[in-house]
Amino acid sequence: MVAVAPSRHQVRYEPRGAAKELLGCRDFEVLVEGPVGTGKSYGVLWKAHLAALKYSGMRGILLRKTQKSLTESAIQTYMKILQTANYGVQGFSGNIEEPRAFKYPNGSRLVVGGLDNAGKVMSAEYDLAVIFESTQVRLEDVEAVTTRLRNGVMPYQQLIMDCNPDAPSHWLNQRALDGKTTRLRSTHRDNPMLWDAEKNDWTEFGREYVVERLGNLTGVRRKRLLDGIWAAAEGQIYEDWNPDVHLIPRFEIPRDWDRYWVIDFGFVHAFVWNWYAVDHDGRIYLYRSIYKTRRLVEDHAALGMRLSQGEPEPRDIITDHDAEDRATFERKTGKRTTPAQKNVSAGIQAVQERLRKQKDGRPRFYILEDSLVERDQELKAEGKPTSTEEEFTSYIWDDRKEAPVKDNDHGMDNVRYMVAHLDLRRPRGKIVGF
Repeated sequence: MVAVAPSRHQVRYEPRGAAKELLGCRDFEVLVEGPVGTGKSYGVLWKAHLAALKYSGMRGILLRKTQKSLTESAIQTYMKILQTANYGVQGFSGNIEEPRAFKYPNGSRLVVGGLDNAGKVMSAEYDLAVIFESTQVRLEDVEAVTTRLRNGVMPYQQLIMDCNPDAPSHWLNQRALDGKTTRLRSTHRDNPMLWDAEKNDWTEFGREYVVERLGNLTGVRRKRLLDGIWAAAEGQIYEDWNPDVHLIPRFEIPRDWDRYWVIDFGFVHAFVWNWYAVDHDGRIYLYRSIYKTRRLVEDHAALGMRLSQGEPEPRDIITDHDAEDRATFERKTGKRTTPAQKNVSAGIQAVQERLRKQKDGRPRFYILEDSLVERDQELKAEGKPTSTEEEFTSYIWDDRKEAPVKDNDHGMDNVRYMVAHLDLRRPRGKIVGF
């Protein structure tokens, strides 16, 4: 991710550190890793752009777990590169025969795709493949991509992945430790917007971003996003959370499934409105989410109502207990709300049980990919969670209080409200649908 800076901080791009190493690296499989905001994605895209210019007729592919997330992130960064070094590149929106791509005058092209719908893009052969935010994808996805690297136009074929560090046990870290992937480490000093190499000091924006914003991070998020360490969350509450299991591809929710809206109010802290559906076996699916700071309840209400048009009415609307915000929401939507059950200990136990695989091999709680309506760029820039699913790995116990640490937990509160509403109204230990 490239940190977003005001225009006065824009500087001429000169690859440094890992980005510079990458330009000369021809190893088949490369991982560019490092803290948030070091310019990893920019450096990776710079190499892909230069390769397309140098090798006429080469085919590259830019990938992320989903097409939507790629468009919202890396493609925006790539467009910044084209603003300064276009060389006649033309965007192609795709058609029934060809996928979306950026076409170069020399016949090269960079195809754009998501691993959530890889059929069209994965049918071709490539010289260069890039997977952004690679900790979010599965090993089998990466292995499938490597089988398509056989176009033969470039003198070498290469898969490049970028990521922020995750847990030490993550397959990507283990693959690098085993020597199957070349690891290039990026630091904040690699990003010219943050570090002035001539003065050997932070830029004005770098001091504000790294020292003041990221410097306020704590725990496992500080280790990963500021220090660049593959670190485990000590005391993680939901140890059974596994994005490979609980984060699933989108599908059309049947209209006869019960719907629920759950809201955790906030302004300075995140306002979280999650839409849930419950299937006939009692499994919960989070399928839409607003996770946003600094927006009024009445504006959230208007947006949420527009997003819900044409959908079945919610069976219940569960909210936290803020009387003023509840009243505003009810007035603006014309709908009544139900106060959430706030027994934290019992609620956590109920969520833990939902996350565990049951006798049929499946858990009873899922989140659909790309459920987030919009990403809060301020939270992202500060290295804080920007969605409910991002909170799971940093939601930890406060040993001094024998309770969760009350920090960046608004999505976790929301999930707990939903599960408690279904499961804690029934006899202890019984989950709806069992």
